[in-house]
Amino acid sequence: MEHVHGDDNVATATEPVEDILDGQEADHDENDGDTLVEAPTGVPTLVLKREGQLTEEKFKIWDGCTIGRFDPAVGPVDIDLGPLPEGVYISRKHARLNVDGEGNITITDLGSANGTFVGTADDRVTEAELHENTEIWLGNARFVLQYL
Repeated sequence: MEHVHGDDNVATATEPVEDILDGQEADHDENDGDTLVEAPTGVPTLVLKREGQLTEEKFKIWDGCTIGRFDPAVGPVDIDLGPLPEGVYISRKHARLNVDGEGNITITDLGSANGTFVGTADDRVTEAELHENTEIWLGNARFVLQYL
């Protein structure tokens, strides 16, 4: 191997730059440079956001849970948002959350009157994948997905 300018801390055509930084060998992943992303830890939870601030209202989610508001004619829901001031804009069966075996979370709108939005209030979805800190609107109720 031939060094440029005779300096051991200068990259050569055959030695990657990251291998010589600080004179130490860099660790290489088996994935040829793809970034590894750690899976979030904790329980997936929807945290209510009101007036731009997260609140103490938290709703743990799980595979197949239905979000809505209780109505005796329609039956129970897993996460009842009816008691919230925003609850009047939530359909009785508004959305379903699915969590697969790898922890990926998907939200599916169940034909709600006021819509399910992911990311921004302009992005109405019928189905979308959720990630940590994703903002979700159910009608005018705003939530952030966190792992607590």
